[in-house]
Amino acid sequence: MEVTAKTWEEGQGRARRPRRGGRSRVGATANSLILHLHPPRVPAGALSLGYTWGLGGLSAVLALCLGLSGILLMFRYEPTIDRAYSSIQMLEAQVAFGSLVRGIHHWSANLLVVTVFLHLIRVFLTGGFKAGRALNWLVGTLLLVLVLVFNFTGYLLPWDQLAYWAVTVSTSLIAYVPLVGESLSRLVLAGPDVGQGALSNFYALHVAVLPALAAAAMGYHFWRVRKDGGISRPVAENASTERPVSTIPHLVQRETAAATILLAVVVLWAMLLPAPLGDIANPAHPPNPAKAAWYFAGLQEILLHMHPLAAIALVFVVVAGAALLPFADRQAGDIGLYFRSPRGRRAAILGAVLALDLVPVLVIVDEFWLDLTAWLPTAPLLVSTGLVPFLATVAGLAAVYGLGRLLFRARHGEALVGLFAFVVVALVVLTIVGVFFRGANMALALPF
Repeated sequence: MEVTAKTWEEGQGRARRPRRGGRSRVGATANSLILHLHPPRVPAGALSLGYTWGLGGLSAVLALCLGLSGILLMFRYEPTIDRAYSSIQMLEAQVAFGSLVRGIHHWSANLLVVTVFLHLIRVFLTGGFKAGRALNWLVGTLLLVLVLVFNFTGYLLPWDQLAYWAVTVSTSLIAYVPLVGESLSRLVLAGPDVGQGALSNFYALHVAVLPALAAAAMGYHFWRVRKDGGISRPVAENASTERPVSTIPHLVQRETAAATILLAVVVLWAMLLPAPLGDIANPAHPPNPAKAAWYFAGLQEILLHMHPLAAIALVFVVVAGAALLPFADRQAGDIGLYFRSPRGRRAAILGAVLALDLVPVLVIVDEFWLDLTAWLPTAPLLVSTGLVPFLATVAGLAAVYGLGRLLFRARHGEALVGLFAFVVVALVVLTIVGVFFRGANMALALPF
């Protein structure tokens, strides 16, 4: 059969069509996936960087980055106390790009704590938990807890001195949980001390249990946002004038650009500052000071000022209060407005300033002058160092709320913004003190 130029061109055209069809199918699949996560159209105002800061999307990108880098690390990591440390050393020194992959995993995990925390703050400040979004707020709070537990379980895996003693300090708190503390501590550690059982438990939690829980929670979180019509936004004075735009390409382009910049920053960060690895864990020689991981430094600082049971109770009160915020602030007219109103903004400034001023002063006073055990010599330690500072702290939080209402005639929701700002800034200050201003024997010391 004679092959002419025409028949050859027709054959080439037929050969090319499936590939064009394949590309279109891939594009359609990608678009379908995107529209499972986002509504088809979003208000133009929702694209503003100054409203959401892209924190939810950035957190999702970091989570994916952690999943991929974690899978790569599993090919070389050995979860035994005899081989864990040396397998990390081998990964760093002998595996191509091993140090880079570990650095990406390490810094992504730390950065995820920051982005999820900031995302929660942003959602609160804009009232994003109102108007039927209470359950999703609870799921978001759970995700923050899961991120902290993820970091905590992964912290032990290198089996170096810093990680070993940080986990030892942190897990010692579990024993103070009423009624079930001792049993829960032994369950987590698989024994009385941090050893092979603890490493095996932490590894299983880190690579199997927590990823499953996080994937389910994230899936529901995104689905719920999608079902609610996207992110919360201000109630427009005239809803008909709020111009919607298509998710593809307007929102997708912005998210892709933000994800690309974030990944570039993480990779560059990991190249310039590799993940730390100290000396191998030595149970017989604790470092001085023995500090918890930085994201638990605020809690460790609280423990220096009150009985562990009181500290756990205080943390429970704060976390429970945060979880129940949707049921305490139901005013729907201020959704999407940062700080609810100008009065709410002033209440937030008051709370932040009070925390910046009072928390360092109270830390110094308690360190050098305040001695409740000497003032209450006949009282049990649980009372003098536990109940008294706990009640004083709760009274102080109530006073911050009351000041917001009294000074600015703030409504309930606006005063809650001031209280929220106080708690957040106080936690940040305590974390900074714990990380930078605690020296030998956990005494206050200048960092330079």
